[in-house]
Amino acid sequence: MPDLDVTAELALAAQLADAARPIALQHFRTGLRVDAKPAHEFDPVTEADRAIEARIRALLAEARPQDGVLGEEQAETVGQSGRTWVIDPIDGTRAFIAGLPTWCVLIALYGPDGPLLSIIDQPFTGERYSGVLNEAAWLEHAGSRQPLRTRSGVERIEDAIVSTTDPGLFAGEEAECFSILSQGAKVRRYGLDAYAYAALAAGGVDLVIESGLKAWDVGALIPVVSGAGGVITNWRGGPAHEGGQMLAAATPQLHARALDLLAPAAR
Repeated sequence: MPDLDVTAELALAAQLADAARPIALQHFRTGLRVDAKPAHEFDPVTEADRAIEARIRALLAEARPQDGVLGEEQAETVGQSGRTWVIDPIDGTRAFIAGLPTWCVLIALYGPDGPLLSIIDQPFTGERYSGVLNEAAWLEHAGSRQPLRTRSGVERIEDAIVSTTDPGLFAGEEAECFSILSQGAKVRRYGLDAYAYAALAAGGVDLVIESGLKAWDVGALIPVVSGAGGVITNWRGGPAHEGGQMLAAATPQLHARALDLLAPAAR
């Protein structure tokens, strides 16, 4: 990563996540007001989403005024440095409003070709998953720091723990492909949003399959999963940092088998 001070940028990402934590916890499990964005499907947004993104943007304007910012709740800020911070202030807003601790704050730093490093932060449990693309990932919790590695030796769908946020979000051929794959899995777990990718990096979940994602949904997932030794692509096996269909796997062999099963619906 030429011209990138990884230590400094990770420290800044951690500062942004630190700033988001108290705002998120101030609103979590308080019966906060929920607004719906205009869409065919219910797409909730809360004051926590807006306040966190506003705070992160303000900090970045001071610390990295030449960098761009792409977030879910405000218009994109185009930078001049070739780097962009990609933010999802509350990933898993449905879980957040239901009082379930599987939502996360997502922060990623992109270069011209996609994400370079990131943080997946869970303020309620105090877990912070950090990653550097294809190099390393680690979990900080309760004052300790430990390296992350995906579960090794899982090569068959029949041996895998598979997750998606909601199988009802798939439709048509996507739904058919996911149904065939998931029915062949050892275990299926739903409703985890970005937390499923953190669990994959930590050696729990083996396969995560999603569709209809945006850049802010996926940016922070890629360095953490790849840094822990996992494989994360779109359903065609290509880069996934712009969103759309997402496939993350603990091993290359499992990833290849999942790609075969999802191929009829890949786009």
